[in-house]
Amino acid sequence: MGRITVADLMTDEVVCAAPGTALEHVATLLGEHDFSGLPVLDDEDRVLGVVSRTDLPGHLPQQPHVPGETTGPATAAEAMSAPAVTVRADEPAAHAARLMARRGVQRLPVVDVEDRLVGILTRRDLLRLFLRPDAEIRGRVVREVLDEALGLPSAAVDVHVVHGVVALEGRVERQSQLRLLRGLVERLDGVVAVVSHVTADHDDTAGRHALAW
Repeated sequence: MGRITVADLMTDEVVCAAPGTALEHVATLLGEHDFSGLPVLDDEDRVLGVVSRTDLPGHLPQQPHVPGETTGPATAAEAMSAPAVTVRADEPAAHAARLMARRGVQRLPVVDVEDRLVGILTRRDLLRLFLRPDAEIRGRVVREVLDEALGLPSAAVDVHVVHGVVALEGRVERQSQLRLLRGLVERLDGVVAVVSHVTADHDDTAGRHALAW
């Protein structure tokens, strides 16, 4: 079954900063582009950290820097959060969504196999993954899961989808098919949750009959 990856959703044109970029300039970039944060890169385009709006207070000077002063302006390296939370371009987009939620971040720098920056993924980008028509989701459940993966007849399981929540009703031959059915449906892009009332005629895992998963 086709999976949507981070590379499918990310933006490959990324506004970045160097470690020595003045924090005042970073603040200007964040304001101009309405970003919540931006990555800080070394000379080989590897992500050192991320500077977000919440990192700025306490680092920006109260007065503009005056040329000739012994103390230079605050830099991105001083304010950035490190190490950065990144995601690989070939990772499933659903993995990135879980990572964002778990780490409480709004955007993820996307890196290649050598940890070099190749793009940026935001919560807004992920909305394109989950805002999928219910009819499209249902079609994929029937075609890719029931037919292609499990080889079930079309009448075996009824599929209803409302706002991304998939409801399954029906009967299959073996108990072991229930776990597989649910797992495959849950991994489809756009599925928010699965409610299954499918039962099995034979329990090939423990000898029980007609058990619901």
